[in-house]
Amino acid sequence: MADTIKVGMVSLGCPKNQCDAELMLAKIGDAGFKIVNEAGLADVVIINTCGFIQSAKEEAIEEIMEAISRKNDGINKKIIVTGCLAERYQQQMEEEFPEVDAVLGIAKNDDIVAAINSVMLDKRVISFGDKDFNMEGKRMLSTLPHYAYLRIADGCSNRCSYCAIPLIRGNMRSRKIEDIVEEARVLAEDGVKEFIVVAQDVTAYGIDLYGKYALPELLRELCKIDGIKWIRLLYCYPDRITDELIETIKTEDKVLNYLDIPIQHCNADILKAMNRSGDEQSLRELFAKLRREIPGIVIRTTLLVGFPGETEEQFEELAEFANDMRFERMGCFAYSAEDDTPAAEMPGQLDDKEKQRRADILTEEQEIRMGEYYADFVSKTFEVVCEGYDRLSEMYFGRSMHFAPEIDGMIYFTCGKGKRARTGDFVEVKITDLLENNLLGERT
Repeated sequence: MADTIKVGMVSLGCPKNQCDAELMLAKIGDAGFKIVNEAGLADVVIINTCGFIQSAKEEAIEEIMEAISRKNDGINKKIIVTGCLAERYQQQMEEEFPEVDAVLGIAKNDDIVAAINSVMLDKRVISFGDKDFNMEGKRMLSTLPHYAYLRIADGCSNRCSYCAIPLIRGNMRSRKIEDIVEEARVLAEDGVKEFIVVAQDVTAYGIDLYGKYALPELLRELCKIDGIKWIRLLYCYPDRITDELIETIKTEDKVLNYLDIPIQHCNADILKAMNRSGDEQSLRELFAKLRREIPGIVIRTTLLVGFPGETEEQFEELAEFANDMRFERMGCFAYSAEDDTPAAEMPGQLDDKEKQRRADILTEEQEIRMGEYYADFVSKTFEVVCEGYDRLSEMYFGRSMHFAPEIDGMIYFTCGKGKRARTGDFVEVKITDLLENNLLGERT
């Protein structure tokens, strides 16, 4: 019966959620179900939701409503909702979406095959458990075959006052080094050449298991795996970037000089209200140290504006700081009050229009800086991993070490007469021009 049932999945949100989706997809495939890439072709559509901020919740609800519309039109037969929105709003999901056939909390992802079988027998499934969920198992990659997200922990113990992640996913739980390395080895044998190391806070990795920050040790073990070329780190907490981690990045050739360090703000009072440590001086010292110790480092950050009580002067302080730091990558979000978080109850809530105004200002200023940053690429040659071919422009496209997948743009390049590049090939590309958030070049 299973091989006649087509299952499709829409996975939203962050790479950690994507890892959950890939674990579920592997179980679904091993059970004999036919996996399809488009939700409109599926008998059973699974929506793996994000519930982190308001915009993510709205996107998830929109996907659910579209699935319900397809079900009413006879396209999808059954709907299963998983992920963070399901976990966070358990009772609402059950009551407000009667057309949904199953709702699974994050602790019940392992039960996805049983849920599919149940809903196909017209049995509704509502199932939740504790937040100590399984992170191990076979994955069916949803990325291009040459790179994969490598989750080293889940949950978060930082308790930032604006963040709902601990409410949804619980405290941080690190995976064992040997389990991560074994998963990485299997993926490398299957052709993965780049690992993007992820957790809510990768720099806290190991403190719960080993009583110390163990990310440098883990990186050294990963670097021993044959076939791996690049290891990229996302989501570092500024206070936990240790001298040992900096030395590991410097000395291990496979670990890229690319760090994602979401700082959220630079003003000491705002950071304290966010339940984060540090201030402008400590952040300036950190970034100066990183640039001094790791020449050519790419620093990515995220800023949060419009936090309760943020004055115009504090916002201007942040804008000036961002301009001084000249981050190679920067995202900016307008604060949204999240249910059951301390910040949602704080006085001084700003209106949405003002919050968005501030976010737009920083985003526009960063776009100007990005143009200046990219101009320095012209006439230089970089190693680029090919990720495909664009028939419209008749150009290949890919990424250098300066570009993380899905968030940092692309390098478009030609190969010259008689030359080709395959997806996953690493080639040398000379940059010839820039086009908005992308670079143009030619293979040497």
